[in-house]
Amino acid sequence: MSKTERITLKLLSEEYMDRLYQFELPEEQHQFTALPEEVADLAEGQHGVMIMNHEEPVGFFLLHQTDRVKEYTNNPHAILLTALSIDQAHQRKGYARKGMRLLEDFVKDTFPECDEIILAVNHKNTAAQKLYQHVAFADTGIRKEGPKGEQYILALKLR
Repeated sequence: MSKTERITLKLLSEEYMDRLYQFELPEEQHQFTALPEEVADLAEGQHGVMIMNHEEPVGFFLLHQTDRVKEYTNNPHAILLTALSIDQAHQRKGYARKGMRLLEDFVKDTFPECDEIILAVNHKNTAAQKLYQHVAFADTGIRKEGPKGEQYILALKLR
């Protein structure tokens, strides 16, 4: 990481909403995820998480502790990751990888009852598959049909 970067994960807070609503994605990415403004109206058990470079949000994702988790695993202590996006202006700088490397400790600190992170990734989204595999997510072998085709269910067991 260069001296000009300091990547952290931070729970969503109101003060960053305007900036998050300015996020843009290329269509080839947007088909597989959601922009922060599309998912920021959180229900109980949903937690917005920002990938921050110093005090600027450069990425965003959701963590779910809702009944939706049961669609992907029988583990009652799992948390579901969805809607990962990096603002187009900040892509190709390694922020997604750096943020995902912080994810395990962030979840253990913020949600100590959780022992696993699960997610679904579209079979056509090879860039996301590589990202998740690089940060130690493993293919569970479970497949699910999603709005854009087959999804692979990946899991990261928390140590």
